[in-house]
Amino acid sequence: MEDYPRTQTEFDKRFASEASCRAYLTQLRWPAGFRCPVCGGEKAWEVRAVLWQCAACGRQTSVTAGTIFQDTRTPLTIWFRAIWCVTSSKTGTSALALQQVLGLGSYQTAWSWLHKLRRAMVRPGRDRLSGRVEVDETLVGGVGGERGRSTARKALIVVAAEEVGHGIGRIRMRRIPDGTAKSLQEFIDEAIEPGSEVHTDGWHGYDRVKARYHHRVSFLRGQHELASELLPRVHRVVSLLKRWLLGTHQGAVSHAHLDYYLDEFTFRFNRRTSQHRGKLFFRLVQQAVAIEPVPYRRLVQPGARPRRRRHNPLGSPE
Repeated sequence: MEDYPRTQTEFDKRFASEASCRAYLTQLRWPAGFRCPVCGGEKAWEVRAVLWQCAACGRQTSVTAGTIFQDTRTPLTIWFRAIWCVTSSKTGTSALALQQVLGLGSYQTAWSWLHKLRRAMVRPGRDRLSGRVEVDETLVGGVGGERGRSTARKALIVVAAEEVGHGIGRIRMRRIPDGTAKSLQEFIDEAIEPGSEVHTDGWHGYDRVKARYHHRVSFLRGQHELASELLPRVHRVVSLLKRWLLGTHQGAVSHAHLDYYLDEFTFRFNRRTSQHRGKLFFRLVQQAVAIEPVPYRRLVQPGARPRRRRHNPLGSPE
């Protein structure tokens, strides 16, 4: 059951205390009731209002153990306010804005919180795109003037967008090292269901697509149409992405962390039709208890993605 606040007023009333925040995390982490991460026991009792002790093996665990909230010294009420700030705005928030709104002690804290939340924006085991899917690459960032499919100043990303009539369905995107067949095919295999129709331009990096997909090719050379007209959905997504990076983040996104900003944009775009912004809050908290904690040293390491667990982790008291 999807349970979330619809308005700011509802949010303020519901999550005014630490106990209410912990109760919400408990509901999302163990929707069918407590499950011991060690023995699988289903009976437990609360200890000091922050721990659960398994009746079968005696193991004590916290609802925040093994989640992005593990070992936090900041009240969960502040964490929840941060998540609400991130999800209630259609364009998100920058680290500086989050620091100012929440009164956090440092920009570093706000920056690390946002990156932890971005790592929770990719749902474990999410479905691949299907049907008819446009795929193309583009350059993001840096100083204008460079051309081609690789550059030292700009990051090369690849974008896939489902065709839904004349509109756009779900999307996927990722930074890639180059435009080779290996890099492009790895992305396509991960993002798109085999047997789907993949629509690309005539770049030779897509030559392997036909092995697992129905490959539709639009050759741009000699065509009067612009690339944006032949692959309109991808180019529309790219235009919105660049506007978001420049608007919300003033273009201050490093190549090393670009993938996580792409994850955030994808999370927002794929939920753009949600009637209530509170549903994004619900999804993000739900996914925040489904991934392992990320230490700060891993946040600052390029490409250091956390492992996303498939089962309840071994918990430990905070």
